[in-house]
Amino acid sequence: MPVTPFQALACPLDGDPLTRTDTAWRCPVGHSFDIARQGYTHLLPVQNKRSRNPGDSKEMVAARRKFLNGGFYQPIAEAVNRAVLADVPGEGTLSCLDAGCGEGYYLRQLATAAGERRTLELLGVDISKWAVLAAAKQDKRPAWVVGTNARLPVLSASVDRILCLFGFPVYSEFVRVLKPGGQIVQVDAGPGHLRELREIIYPTVKPEKNEDTVAPEGVTTLATTAERFSLELTSQDQIADLLAMTPHLYRASAEGIERASALNFLTVTVDVRITCYRLSDSAYPL
Repeated sequence: MPVTPFQALACPLDGDPLTRTDTAWRCPVGHSFDIARQGYTHLLPVQNKRSRNPGDSKEMVAARRKFLNGGFYQPIAEAVNRAVLADVPGEGTLSCLDAGCGEGYYLRQLATAAGERRTLELLGVDISKWAVLAAAKQDKRPAWVVGTNARLPVLSASVDRILCLFGFPVYSEFVRVLKPGGQIVQVDAGPGHLRELREIIYPTVKPEKNEDTVAPEGVTTLATTAERFSLELTSQDQIADLLAMTPHLYRASAEGIERASALNFLTVTVDVRITCYRLSDSAYPL
């Protein structure tokens, strides 16, 4: 499947369509956004930042890149690919947005799984410039953008599929940018996810919560499946990378992190919930 960069970007300042030149994206009123030499574009206005460098740090991105490229979460990627490509016609273009793309692992896996069935038009958006930079360095084919899910720099009704994997979904924005019949593939941690690691770094592990089965406004639930498997981590580096790529690194106490750093081997459970939503008929004009 040929991979091309997503083109239907919107100006983050006024929402107008952006047009690409060799070196920048520009809107009709003259707002211009340079394309970095690595191939990504910064579309996060300073007034929409809550800190100087929001999102994952350079160190978190590096840890995630090593861990994911090691294939540890390959079963999750395969399940996501099946959900995205299910019932996809054999012709035309499928546009896919990874909202919170990190360093681009899941879009790269999707491009590989799709083969030559049809053209994939890909866009990765993340609020972390370090994540988007890492993604752009690893694959030049998709469009990579520093932006926020709270105000996606994407034209309305322009996307067939949205990925939101361990991220922060903003359903009102997802509904806005989806085409009629478009779908969301969302991955969330299940109650047993990384439980063995959490038992090491926290004094107590919080009790399991009941799963919320109510679909967000504007979408209909198509299916919810669970993906559960075990990982064997066989070095301090692997354990440290897993911890560093999760929010647990900042929530755990110093004592908990010290206990984890003393380990050379750990078996952990991966437990995730994959939910597919479809844009409701009532969410767009007839």
